[in-house]
Amino acid sequence: MKHRLFVATLAGAFVMAAVPALESSTPAPVPVLQDVPAAEAALGTVRIGRRVMADGKSLGPGTYQVRLTAQTAQPAARGASNNLERWVEFVQGGQVRGREVVSIVPGEEIAQVAKTNPPAAGNSRVELLKGNEYLRVWINRSGTHYLIHLPVQG
Repeated sequence: MKHRLFVATLAGAFVMAAVPALESSTPAPVPVLQDVPAAEAALGTVRIGRRVMADGKSLGPGTYQVRLTAQTAQPAARGASNNLERWVEFVQGGQVRGREVVSIVPGEEIAQVAKTNPPAAGNSRVELLKGNEYLRVWINRSGTHYLIHLPVQG
């Protein structure tokens, strides 16, 4: 009788210890933002003041229309929603001059990602980040933030 009680107690302890491990290994469902267009969409116009790299290719200074594509970045980061890492195109004179991956951040999460105040809805900001190694293109479209990081060319 004592042996059965001991085995039952031991088995119960293992089950209880395994439950949190099972819960943490199961990924939580990732929300899909309703404000993110599924198809192509114009995000805005930005002025890039220096030469940068976009998808491994040189992108010169100038004014560009930024267009969100329907193509998701692959491979998707674990736990990230498929529609939060997409490609954008930099369009000038009706031609695509470059493309890069954009990180899409919901308005309620932007404070966890960026330390500076975001641009107002419908506006954008292009800023050189610390160390002058990256240029961040930050577009706020209806409270959803689009962040593009471009390496600065020497």
